[in-house]
Amino acid sequence: MPTTNMPLAPMTPDAAISAFSYLRAVQADDLEAAREFASGEPRMPELLVDVVERIVVPVTALPGPEAGEPCADTFALEALGRVFVTSLRTWAQAGPDTAERIACAVIDFALQFLTEDHEDVADTLRQLEAVGVGQALDAHPAPAGAHPVRLTVV
Repeated sequence: MPTTNMPLAPMTPDAAISAFSYLRAVQADDLEAAREFASGEPRMPELLVDVVERIVVPVTALPGPEAGEPCADTFALEALGRVFVTSLRTWAQAGPDTAERIACAVIDFALQFLTEDHEDVADTLRQLEAVGVGQALDAHPAPAGAHPVRLTVV
């Protein structure tokens, strides 16, 4: 599969918040809230894939324990992250009904590969959300004269 070096267009803060709100609702088994988030954003499957591509893949591509020298496990984890994104992108093309399955896959990936032994996957999702929303806010700063908004990730 060919790849390009084109940078991804930055997510808007609303899109990042919406995607992570949906992920957290699914993770908490709050199906009513998850349905509300999904019905409010018909592109939810694509937003979830964007989150994975922007945040999970770079996390899996971090260098190994020795500064600047990635280990074999790091290369394997990066390849796994890229395969994961490709699979999710295929699911997302099937339409809005795939959002819950994609969210469950993202949550399971975070649990298996990004959550430390002492952490809860909800903590990992909150950390990823802070990064994702922060990236979106950096890419889409408030217009001059607008009141600054402080987001608190709960």
